[in-house]
This record gives sequence, C-alpha cells and structure tokens, in this order.
Amino acid sequence: MIAPIHSLPLSAPKPHAASQARRATRIASLLPLEYPADLPVVLRREELIKAIIQHQIVIVCGETGSGKTTQLPKICLELGRGVQGMIAHTQPRRVAARLVAARIARELKTELGGVVGYKVRFTDRVSAETCIKLMTDGILLAEIQSDPLLKKYDTIIIDEAHERSLNIDFLLGYFKQLLLCRADLKLIITSATLDAERFAQHFANEHTPPPIIQVTGRSYPVEVRYRPLHSETEASQQNTSNPSSNLLAANKLAASKLDEGLTLPDAIC
Repeated sequence: MIAPIHSLPLSAPKPHAASQARRATRIASLLPLEYPADLPVVLRREELIKAIIQHQIVIVCGETGSGKTTQLPKICLELGRGVQGMIAHTQPRRVAARLVAARIARELKTELGGVVGYKVRFTDRVSAETCIKLMTDGILLAEIQSDPLLKKYDTIIIDEAHERSLNIDFLLGYFKQLLLCRADLKLIITSATLDAERFAQHFANEHTPPPIIQVTGRSYPVEVRYRPLHSETEASQQNTSNPSSNLLAANKLAASKLDEGLTLPDAIC
C-alpha cells in the first residue's frame, strides 16, 4: 500500500556517495556528447537545456521522428543529471524500452547494461553504474509501492504520454503531488499530439503552466503513382472479342472438376 503523499518527508535522502562517484566518472568519460545533426530536436537543444535548468517540469511536443526519445536523455546527461540519481525513461511497451536502450547505448558508444540499462518484466539489465534507465511505465508505477519518493531518480522522462494509458494517468496524477516533496526532481513529459496543453494545465502552479517546447518532425517526399486503367480495359475487350479462348477456359475448368469426381452436369454448373 502506498503511503499518503502528505505523510512523506519533504526531502529524499541522497543515494550512496560511491554510486554517485561511479556515475559521475562514467558520464565524464562520455563527454562531449555527440548529437545527430539531422534530428529536429537537436536544433532546439539550447532551448531545451535552458527550459530544463529553469523549470522543474518541461513538456516537449514533438512529432514522430523528431528524435526526442533518444536525444532528451543525452541532453539530461550533459546537464549533469543522472549523478545524484538515475534518469528514469519510461516507454509504453517492453519492446520499445529494450530497443531505445540499445539505441542510446550505441550512440553513447557504451555497452548496454552500463551507463544505459533497462528493466522490463522478467529482465533487469541495470547496474550500479547505470545513469539512464529505460523501463515500462508499469515498472515505474510498481516501484512507487516500495519507494514512494522515487529516491533512486533525479530525472524522470515520461515518453509517449499522449497514449494516456491507465499507468500513465496514474503516474501523472502521482507526480503532481510528488514534485511538491521533491524540489530536486525534474520531470519531462513528451507528447506527439496537441494534448500537451492539457498536460500543462494539469501541472500548472499558481496559474503558471510549465513551458511547452514544440519540435517538428522529419518529412520525406512521397510520390503517388496510379496504375493506368487502359490495360485492364484492353484485357477485358480481348476476352470479349475472342470467344474461343473463353470456351477453352471453360473446358479446362470442367475437366478439372471431372477429375475431382463430379458428374458432368455438376461440373458445368
């Protein structure tokens, strides 16, 4: 049973200093980070950095293909997040959590299970050096039962929040209260639709909603080709003008039916 949020302490105890030192050393070895120049989210990198530094909650509204899923955790690493606690990065499905973790690890040129790990049902590839932890939203929701303040994390990224699953709705409702107790915790919500305005109103503090950063997606040229109709028309005209070919086809069909043991009238019908 989860304790009432108002009964929790106002600050979370800091994780072990040795774990912080290990994570800080691993992050320092990865700097400077490289970003794919062709991703639209990279063009808004400076704006994202400024928003994350100045606000506790940031909402990123980006179309599919903008790169927000893979680049936001790297931006958080560059800002020094992931040292005091891990960066939790949720995905709606287990397959997505594994694939995104593998992609980020490949971009950081590190092994999966080290700086970047993931945890899904029946699989846990997280170590003491893990700074970015991919997981399903259900896993994060389950961890609240044993860790109501989510002390293991200093940053939480809720990806694909526009899907509005039951787990995501529970998490968003819980974080609104949790952030009052965890001033050091950063929350980043990503959405691919216009629901970002509703998310901002939900987390509005004293009538001041969190910032919404719009990121465009990548578009590709699409050529539409239509099959010409005259070929089908000519084929139908040829069948009509050549009754001998139609008769030959009917005879072959009747012969095949006779081979199956049908009588001649049944075969013809």
